[in-house]
Amino acid sequence: MYQLKKISTAVAMIGFSTAVFMGQSVAAPLDSVNANNQETTNNSDNQTPTNNDEASISKNNANKANANTVEEVSPVTNGVSQKLARDSKTANASNKFLPTIKYTTDSLSVAAQKVNDATWKEGMSIDRIIGTKLQALLNWHHNGVGPVDGYWGKNTRKAMQAFQQANGLAVTDTLNNETWQALTKNEKLMVQPVLVSYQITDADVNIKMTEIPAGAEAKSKLEGLYYESITEGLAEKFHISESYLKALNPKASFRAGETITVYNPGNPNTKPVSRVVADKATETLYAYDDKDNLVASYPTTVGSTATPSPTGTHTVEVKVHEPNYTYTAKDGSKSILPPGPNNPVGSVWIGLSKPSYGIHGSPDPDRISRQASAGCIRLTNWDALALLGVIQNGATVEFK
Repeated sequence: MYQLKKISTAVAMIGFSTAVFMGQSVAAPLDSVNANNQETTNNSDNQTPTNNDEASISKNNANKANANTVEEVSPVTNGVSQKLARDSKTANASNKFLPTIKYTTDSLSVAAQKVNDATWKEGMSIDRIIGTKLQALLNWHHNGVGPVDGYWGKNTRKAMQAFQQANGLAVTDTLNNETWQALTKNEKLMVQPVLVSYQITDADVNIKMTEIPAGAEAKSKLEGLYYESITEGLAEKFHISESYLKALNPKASFRAGETITVYNPGNPNTKPVSRVVADKATETLYAYDDKDNLVASYPTTVGSTATPSPTGTHTVEVKVHEPNYTYTAKDGSKSILPPGPNNPVGSVWIGLSKPSYGIHGSPDPDRISRQASAGCIRLTNWDALALLGVIQNGATVEFK
């Protein structure tokens, strides 16, 4: 079992989204994606901030320019996002895990229209309008930026660098004309709106919610580790930061029937993934197909100095949607924490051949790659769900 240090004081003082469950931890599969229903083991991630801001992408973690990359980007979805029409095993799996989003471009605010119409030229600063458009383009090319917030920052820069590497461009620390032209040359993508109008449904507001207590034992008594608010659920559904969702809708009450402005997630990668590389230096998970083409990248938290991740190459052994989580205290007592998006491993557990390690989701998407982990590969819940639909049984997982 992977050992973690226990910080009971921190758990007692702060809420779940930033709490650290320390001790031996086990995720028991509830709805295994494959036939292997064995118990899997994992750990909650240490939330200590990291200072790894100066990351450079290793050439070993990216493929040579792939001529088919642009053809595989998220297609125009004609008012429906994350509903994959392609008849394939991976597309069907993704449809199972990701919510279908119906949207319009009616009644968009002037500010939202500015984002949709935005273009960048050499020498321009990246304000929130351009930043939102840039984050959307990177996401739609399957280079994840984490929660969309419109700001140029660490995760956006890393996504841009992964895109540059995949397309045979010079890897830079700042946006340049060559990169912008490559991001915008696909005409189908360029007519896809970044910000859209969405009518909140009964299902959006009638989600199960709970007030999450501080201690592990108290959490174990809950029916589920659900969202704590409607806006938290909506933010995760639209891959956007909760604060940006509220900023885009300052007068919204977030009730059923209300139309709000949201980010359009587009469609995820549907190419089967046979290999992933977790790069500690760039804090990015790179996903490759069976021809070793880089097909997606995701910001990630992987290991720390105090609790390092494993080394070498391992394989995917089990895939679990909505896992529970067993917390083992220092005195040996156990508490089984129920499933839910605010579970310590989020909505997904992809267990590895290395016992106690895996790829999993997170209850705190805003801090992905901005904190240390206790050895596992931590993604946003939506990236973990997208990967769950395409990663192959037995796929190799390399730690660099």
